[in-house]
Amino acid sequence: MSSIAPALASAPRWSWLPAVGTWKYHALLVCLGVFVLGPLGGVTASYMNFSLGFFVGGQVLAGILGSTVTFGYGAEGKHGANYMQTAAASVAGMSGMGVLIQAMVWMGIAQPPVWQLILYMLCIGMFGVGVGMLYTPMLVDRMQLTYPSGFAVANILRALTDPVLLRQSVAKLGSGIAVGIVGGIAAGKVALLGAIELSTSTLGAGMLVGARIGIPAITSGLIFWALVPYFVSIGWLAEGEPFRKIAFLIALGLIMGAAIIDIALVLKEASSRLRGKAPPDAPQAQWKRVNTTRLLMWVAFWGAGVVLAGHFVLGQPVGFLVFAVALVFVFALVNGISVGISDSNPISSAFVVSVVLMAALGLKDPVVGLMAGMILLISTSIACDMQQDRSTGWRLGTNRVLQFRYQVVGVLMGAIMAVVFATLFMKAYPVLLLDQTVMKAGEQPSEWSAAMTYKFVGVLRSLTDDKPYQRTAIWVGVAIGFAFQLARKLVKENDAYKRFVASGRRGFATGFLVDAVFLPSPYASSFGGFVNLHTSLWFGGGGILSSFVNSVAKKKPAPGEKAMPEDMSTTSLVGGGLIAGDSLAALGLGIAGLATTVLSR
Repeated sequence: MSSIAPALASAPRWSWLPAVGTWKYHALLVCLGVFVLGPLGGVTASYMNFSLGFFVGGQVLAGILGSTVTFGYGAEGKHGANYMQTAAASVAGMSGMGVLIQAMVWMGIAQPPVWQLILYMLCIGMFGVGVGMLYTPMLVDRMQLTYPSGFAVANILRALTDPVLLRQSVAKLGSGIAVGIVGGIAAGKVALLGAIELSTSTLGAGMLVGARIGIPAITSGLIFWALVPYFVSIGWLAEGEPFRKIAFLIALGLIMGAAIIDIALVLKEASSRLRGKAPPDAPQAQWKRVNTTRLLMWVAFWGAGVVLAGHFVLGQPVGFLVFAVALVFVFALVNGISVGISDSNPISSAFVVSVVLMAALGLKDPVVGLMAGMILLISTSIACDMQQDRSTGWRLGTNRVLQFRYQVVGVLMGAIMAVVFATLFMKAYPVLLLDQTVMKAGEQPSEWSAAMTYKFVGVLRSLTDDKPYQRTAIWVGVAIGFAFQLARKLVKENDAYKRFVASGRRGFATGFLVDAVFLPSPYASSFGGFVNLHTSLWFGGGGILSSFVNSVAKKKPAPGEKAMPEDMSTTSLVGGGLIAGDSLAALGLGIAGLATTVLSR
C-alpha cells in the first residue's frame, strides 16, 4: 500500500498528460515552448525592438502561459513550466535580434543568403549559451543576484502550479498583472504617460530588488543628468544630446571595476582551496551538477564555429572575429551582473563598446563592425537569458542540464525566427526600411523609432571618426567602480561593523545608509547610466515602496495556513505581476498591430 501512494501522489491531475520524465513529457514541453510560446514571445520582442528599441524578456510571458498546461502536474509542474519558458525565452530573445538585419538595410549592405545568416546567428547563440552557463556558479550560486524577471517567474510558477500557494497569492499576483496590463497599454496610448515614460515592468523590477538598489539607481541618474552641462563643456556630449549617450560608457566601467574586485576574491578562494588552505565546497545537489569539461568543450567548439562561419561563409577578417569572441567573456559577466541587479541588459551598449574598441584597433569598415558586433549582441543576450533562467531554476531546484538542453533547442528555433520575423515586419511595415539616421526631426516615424537600430547604425558610421574620450569615459567608470567596491568590501567585512549593524535599529539604519547612499553598490549605480532619468525614477520608486511596505507590514500566517516561501512576499508577488502584465500588454499590442496591417493589405 505504501509503495503505491507516492505514484498516486505524483500522477498528473489530467489523464491526457504524459508522465513526468518520459520522452512524451519532454516532447510536449519542447513543442509548446518552441512552436507556440516561443513565437508568441518572438512577435513581442520583434515588435518592441522595431518600435521602441528594447524588448521585455520572454521568461515571464512564457512562464504564465506554460503553467496553464503544467498546472495538471501539481507542484511538480513548476519544473516543466520552467523548461518551457527556458526554450521559449531563447526563441524570443533570438527573434528580437532581427534589428541587425534592419541595420543592414539602412546601411545599404547586401544581405547574405538566408542560410548563411541563420548559420552565423546559430553559432553565436550556441556560444552564448555555453558562456552564460560558465558564469552561473558565480553570479547565481555565489553572488545570489536577484534577477528580477527570473524571481518573478519563480513566484509565478510556484503560485500557478500549487493550488495552496495559488489561493494565498492569487489576489496579489492577479492585481499586479491587471495593473501591469493597463499600464502597459496606456503607456503607449496616453501622451502624458508616454511623456513620463511609465513602465510598469520597471516599477515591478524595482519592487523586487528594494531600496538598497533603487536609491543608488535614482542617485546616479540625477548625478548624470546634473553633469550634462559639464559633459558638453568638455566635448563628451553635443548640445541637446541625452546624458546616457556618454553615461552608458561610464556605467559599463562601474560594473567592470567592481567585477575586478569580485573576480579577484573568487580566484583567491579557488587558489586557497587548491592549496588545501580553505575548506572544500559542500557537495552540490544533484540538480545543480554540470559536467564542466563538456561545458568547456562546448564553448570552445562553438567559439571556433563563430570564427569559422564568420570568415569562410561571410568573408569577415579573422582578427576582429576573434577579438569579438574574446569580448563576450567580459560582457557576459558585466551584463549578467546588470541583469541580476536591475533586470536591465545593456546589450546595445555591449555592441557599441565593442565597435569603439575595434575602432581603436584600426577598424574602418562598417560591414566588419556590424558582423563582429553581432557576436557581442547575440551572445550577451543569450548568455544573460541563460543566467536569468538559472536563477529561476535555483529558486525552484530545477535540473540545470535539462534547462541547458531546452535553451539549446530554443536557440536553434530562434535563429530561424529572427530572420523570419525581420522579413515579416519589414514587409508589413515598409517604413522600417527607411534609414532614420539621415532623416530630419520632423520626418522621423512616430510609431517606429527603432532606437536600437538607430544606435547601431550611428556608431558604425562613425568608424572613420575615432573618439578617444569614449575610452576615457570607460576607464573613469572602472576607477570609480573599483574604488567603491573595494571600500564596500573593507567596511562590510569588518567584524565591529557587522556587530553594530546587527545590534538594533541604529545599526540597521546605518547599514541601510551605507548601502543606499554613502557606499552604494556600483552595480546598482550603473542602472542610472543606461536609461533615461524617468526610468531610473520608476525603478527606484518601486524599490523604495517595496522596502517601506516590507518594513511596516510583516504579517504572520493565520492558524492552519501554509507559510509562504520567504521570497514570496506581497511586494515580490505584486512586482512580479506588474512585469507579467506589461509582458502580456506588449504581446497584445504586437499581435494586434501586425494583424491589423496584414489584414488591411
